[in-house]
Amino acid sequence: MIAHPPFRRRSVQCASPGGLHRLSYLEWGTPHAARGVVVCVHGLTRCARDFDSLAQALAGEYRVICPDMPGRGYSDWLKNPMEYALPTYVNDLVTLIARLDVEQVDWVGTSMGGLIGMALGAQPGAPIRRMVLNEAGPLVRAESLDRLARYVGRAPAFGSFEDAERYVRDVSAPFGPHSDLEWRFLTEHVMRQRADGSYVVHYDPQIAVAFNANQPHEDIDLWGLWDSLTCPTLVIRGELSDLLDRETVAGMKTRGPRAASVELAGIGHAPTLMKSDQIAIVRNFLMQD
Repeated sequence: MIAHPPFRRRSVQCASPGGLHRLSYLEWGTPHAARGVVVCVHGLTRCARDFDSLAQALAGEYRVICPDMPGRGYSDWLKNPMEYALPTYVNDLVTLIARLDVEQVDWVGTSMGGLIGMALGAQPGAPIRRMVLNEAGPLVRAESLDRLARYVGRAPAFGSFEDAERYVRDVSAPFGPHSDLEWRFLTEHVMRQRADGSYVVHYDPQIAVAFNANQPHEDIDLWGLWDSLTCPTLVIRGELSDLLDRETVAGMKTRGPRAASVELAGIGHAPTLMKSDQIAIVRNFLMQD
């Protein structure tokens, strides 16, 4: 765990039909890094700090940008909860990339962050040069959506940090084995302490409204987006994943950008990209010319 990470927290103003909102992001490295910019986007209920270890490993060569997506972390909550959806997220990331004043970026997206990358990368003239999809693909299984729905937006208040950590360890068990220090890190940035001393999740519970708008959940089919992608792509799958199955990965290797793939043993949804072997997989792919 990094005690005082060398990042800068900044924000950019974005627009949606419901009005203006601020998107908070972390910036690592220097503005003129030799290998350009890599944007790292987190999963449904997580935040920018998830990428501290990866960003630290990349910051010597890259300008690393890690946003808190709307409703999470230090970004604004949206007035209309139905705007917690891909169109809003893509628009916000386009605004962020414009703020960075660059023509191209590399992309690392975990789960929801990967779906955002696919949606952006499928657009004509998309700015994504290379993309890593961490437990994300063009077919999302209904059973995994049902599992996520059991806790998204429903976390109670916790009387102590230890209780909050037990909750995170439970709902995040598919992340795989982590040390006590790593579990503490994975907890402390997705929880916030209230004035009464209790802890609650550091996201807008209303993100569950759009997520659960269609019940019962059905498979999400994004093969049309996948077939429009052209950038070199790496897909990382957890061996025990209930969201990204092997059949989907096999299809991703034969259509669209014909992705390379890696499967991580003993891990479900989703690898945290905190471990040195996982960081090396991402770094080696991004560093390819």
